[in-house]
Amino acid sequence: MNIGVIAIQGNIEEHIHALSHAMKKEGINGRIIPIKHRGIVPRCDGIVIPGGESTTLCRLMKREGIDIEIKDAAQKKKPILATCAGLIAIAKKGGREAEETNQELLGIIDLEVERNAFGRQRESFETEVAISFLEEPYNAVFIRAPRITRVGKDVEIIATLNNSEVIAVKEKNIIALSFHPELTDDTRIHQYYIKLINQQP
Repeated sequence: MNIGVIAIQGNIEEHIHALSHAMKKEGINGRIIPIKHRGIVPRCDGIVIPGGESTTLCRLMKREGIDIEIKDAAQKKKPILATCAGLIAIAKKGGREAEETNQELLGIIDLEVERNAFGRQRESFETEVAISFLEEPYNAVFIRAPRITRVGKDVEIIATLNNSEVIAVKEKNIIALSFHPELTDDTRIHQYYIKLINQQP
């Protein structure tokens, strides 16, 4: 199993660390590959798009030609895990701020998002949330987190905050989260993602 982590900008090492521990827990041998240039995504069984600064992330992915490869991977049903800024990057619409900055999104999941909806860096917080595929609550870390403001008809809501704010969704092979699962010691989300990859034909 080869899992690629987009390593242009954001919480790269944290995802690599979490994926490594998740692989060990699942008893799977594999490689985690940092991706900075085109040509690597097609060789990966799954792709992780980390948090960071979404405008910079999208611009650099386009410059390197990685954006086209991720779109192709999504069409081929390769599992994709996108967190925080990664969620913004894969959405169809990025809200008012994205329009004002002419941010080009990948548009591989039918969502509309609002950037920094839960506050700036100093307003970061942690809270327990229920996630549909986990038996026990998950301690979610929110840092400059986006809000999902519209969900397409084929997109499954897998977690909400206060029973109202949509913070996690799944559409076939894609999982998108407002929060940062890589910033906790709880690897259950990464383990679930690895299982999705393992189920691919």
